[in-house]
Amino acid sequence: MKKKLMIAGSMLAGALALGGCAGGGSQGGDDPEQTDSGGPITVWVDPPRVPAAEAFKKAHPDIEIEITQIDGTVGGQTVRQAFANFDTAGEGWPDAIFFPTNDDIAWATSSTSNYAADLTDLMPDVIEGYDEAVLSFCDIDDKIRCLRNDAAPDVLWYNQAFFEENGYEVPTTWEGYADLAVTIAEEHPGKISGMLGDAYAVNRYLQAANCPTNERVSETEARIDLSAEGCGKMVELLTQMQEGDALSNQGIFDGDAAEAGQNMVMSPGAAWWGNYLFRDTWGVPAGEISATTPLAWEGDSEPMTGNEGGGLWSVSSHITGTQLENALTFLEFVATDPAWQVELSTGLPGYGPVQDQWLEQVATDAYFKDIEGSQAAFKEALGYVVPYDYMMYDTGSAWTQTVPPALIAGDSVADAIDAFGTELVNQAESVGYTVTQ
Repeated sequence: MKKKLMIAGSMLAGALALGGCAGGGSQGGDDPEQTDSGGPITVWVDPPRVPAAEAFKKAHPDIEIEITQIDGTVGGQTVRQAFANFDTAGEGWPDAIFFPTNDDIAWATSSTSNYAADLTDLMPDVIEGYDEAVLSFCDIDDKIRCLRNDAAPDVLWYNQAFFEENGYEVPTTWEGYADLAVTIAEEHPGKISGMLGDAYAVNRYLQAANCPTNERVSETEARIDLSAEGCGKMVELLTQMQEGDALSNQGIFDGDAAEAGQNMVMSPGAAWWGNYLFRDTWGVPAGEISATTPLAWEGDSEPMTGNEGGGLWSVSSHITGTQLENALTFLEFVATDPAWQVELSTGLPGYGPVQDQWLEQVATDAYFKDIEGSQAAFKEALGYVVPYDYMMYDTGSAWTQTVPPALIAGDSVADAIDAFGTELVNQAESVGYTVTQ
């Protein structure tokens, strides 16, 4: 049976002035004092989601909206720090937000903050439109506390033109992927089959091996165990590829990663990689790139894959009346409306009823070499994502703080990931988790 998808600076300076955001009342709790400003709403979005907010503004000119662009760095802490100030002051929260890091939903639903409203009874029809697996990221203690913007399962991306030109067969297993990656690096020096330097690398690789880096036992207890079998298998695989010069220590979002991206011949990566990275960021020519089914481990009957992003929208629990109604109208639009999810978004929508419309639009895009195969892979991958919990410590930032610097310094993959595991435990304990193995 297929595995269910488990459910993530200066621009902010003005927002940190508490009077600059809508919303008031007491610090978060089970029943916070709610306020109604009379309708105007403040929304916080990262740069890629600004067009979503602008599309809402155009579609709903009757709703007054203030759009604040926030730091979109995955693993960044500025938003969390701002909310800590708001929680202390008892005011200042935005009415709706796109969380730049999916782990943000953990602190936003904690008993300390309780920012993210329970949408279960507020938006039942919208919730019904989601596949349970896709929305399970937002199901926290049987309450739906957010809506997925897009589903971001990892598929296997590959340069089909390069493969055909050189007679390579697309691997179907993780072990085959590593072997072929080393072969290609030997036969075509400079060609790579993955990047390790960004916050999503932990999802691409450790999540896909069912490595328990952030298993939620309760609000106060986490399981972290990098000695588990899956972790060891992936460390062995990455060691083979790293020693064979088949991986880059750069991250997919690095400003100087275009050359590495253009030399990427295959890699696990999210459904949004195609247009957003290969086409728009790295400039890989049209007619080369395709996606196919995620990789399986030898001996397993089905693939196992990670999930990179698929961002989360939430509304404030501190508002009521017209202000809440307008915030919910905004949330429904950005989660479900084709004006954003089909016409402007680069990712497979999380909301089921518009997924086929998005795929049909992608089918008219001449960029992909095998568009039908890529479409099929996007939807098929949804069922193969390994369960993954979002926690108050950020696995992505722990990864970028430890693994890339260690590899750049010449340390082994095993040593780098050991350092990552130590940092994970330190971060988890520092925010109050009891860590079990």
